[in-house]
Amino acid sequence: MNSAPGPLLTDLTAKARATAHARSSACPCGAATLADRPDGLVVRHADTVAKAHPPGTDPAELAGRLTLATHHPGILLPPLTPAPAALHGRLVTFWPYGTPVDPEDPDAAPWEAAASLLARLHRTPAPQDLPTMRGPAKAAQAVARLREAGPHPAAASVLRAWATLPPWARAEAPMPRTGTLCHGDLHLGQLVRHPTPAGPWLLIDVDDLGVGVPAWDLARPAAWYACGLLPPNAWARFLAAYREAGGPAVPAEGDPWPALDVPARALTAQTAARAVAKAVAAGRPLDEVEQSVVDACDRMATVPPQLAQEHAK
Repeated sequence: MNSAPGPLLTDLTAKARATAHARSSACPCGAATLADRPDGLVVRHADTVAKAHPPGTDPAELAGRLTLATHHPGILLPPLTPAPAALHGRLVTFWPYGTPVDPEDPDAAPWEAAASLLARLHRTPAPQDLPTMRGPAKAAQAVARLREAGPHPAAASVLRAWATLPPWARAEAPMPRTGTLCHGDLHLGQLVRHPTPAGPWLLIDVDDLGVGVPAWDLARPAAWYACGLLPPNAWARFLAAYREAGGPAVPAEGDPWPALDVPARALTAQTAARAVAKAVAAGRPLDEVEQSVVDACDRMATVPPQLAQEHAK
């Protein structure tokens, strides 16, 4: 089901086509809707991608994030234009199409590349006017949707785990430090190969980019590992590559979990909240993966979070 109004989808597709044809007179054409969610509509025409950002997106904040991506093309995929356009009350941006991670080949997932990019991002000086990273706010939105979804047997487990988190991880208080440049929503879907032959991996999606606690960017793979969804060797490769690249989110050696525990718990609760809300909406039981994150929430509720140590420089 399309969540976007028909005129927005139609006109965004037309904008993508016009931009693609302006870039190349030999456009092979071919259009596709890559994402159609309340938090973003993304369409592709040949080698051009157009994105309608969430309603209510702050124009100045998005412009700052686009500027950052433009200035760091070795870390973030740069936009085709440095400023957003307006379309049906939404802000729209245009991007080159990059090759995404193949979801059918998990063994080839670029964990080392993702970790190295994060380390480089975290070591990049943040502009003074950049907003706060939106990771905790997105987690809080997922929990709010769970509360609105209606009754489900698993909801109590998720809410108990959520309640154990410190206020900053629930977006109820400022983050303990905000000097580090963070992606805010790291997962493998946020990596693409640059649209050149054998181009490098780059990070995409600047909507949550900002300053904050860098461990949040490592939290999703950490949570998957803790839930048994990411093999230990993949987690070890990711963590080793991040450390080797000088990432500041965890100590260079020793136990990383005092820094990772709270963000990983928050991402586990966010993932479980989304899963339960979707199951309620579809009137179906949780699948095996969804149940595993709910089970992790059960365990989290009985063990207090570790106190994070200060590692970011």
